Amino acid sequence: MNESFVKTLISIGKELGFEFTQQQLNKFNTYYEYLVEFNKQVNLTSITRPEESAVKHFIDSLTCLYCMDIGSKRAVSIIDIGTGAGFPGMVLKIYNDDFKLTLLDSLRKRIIFLNSLISKIETNDVEVIHDRAENLGRDKKHREMYDFAVSRAVAELPVLVEYCLPFVKIGGCFIALKGSKGLDEIKNAEHAIKELGGKIVGFKNIKLPLTAANRTLIKIKKGKKTPEKFPRKAGIPAKRPLSYK
Repeated sequence: MNESFVKTLISIGKELGFEFTQQQLNKFNTYYEYLVEFNKQVNLTSITRPEESAVKHFIDSLTCLYCMDIGSKRAVSIIDIGTGAGFPGMVLKIYNDDFKLTLLDSLRKRIIFLNSLISKIETNDVEVIHDRAENLGRDKKHREMYDFAVSRAVAELPVLVEYCLPFVKIGGCFIALKGSKGLDEIKNAEHAIKELGGKIVGFKNIKLPLTAANRTLIKIKKGKKTPEKFPRKAGIPAKRPLSYK
């Protein structure tokens, strides 16, 4: 057990309103230690110090819950777009094992890590998919099938909404975890959000303790079906964002 990691997780978690069972702490610790070990051979993250990782990866991921109105609903479906090393999706799953989670990433090295991690922490109802969002977003098994889509530090908001909103069912939400300038991206994304059937229904600014980092959570609710022409072919959303005329 990495004491610095666990102590930071407990103290900062409590400060931001999160409390953990011993089982959750054990799984978070296994996750952290395996991430550091795997990262020695394959670069997944530059953040590996225990205190920094606890806040910038794990606590940061949990802040999604501020925008997730779950109530008494248990079998909530979540897709994490461009999940990387599993943030925020795997952290949310460990915190609430009732979540039904899909992790999507286009890099095989991350997929290998995630599959191994899932075995180590012994959790169910997690699907790991090696693909691009533009491709999977057209798959009927995944299109408009999720209560929530989440994504952290993947692309500018006008591009990100085209990756993510096609996965969200009507009445569901996309939660974007952005940096301190997240609100600046909203104006450029207004056209894309409307085109894809969404509407911004809230945002929250968070100062991450022990760091100079600020987080902006942007909550976009899906009010109508995404037109069939979206998402466009792989690479097009990033080259020609919908907001740019």
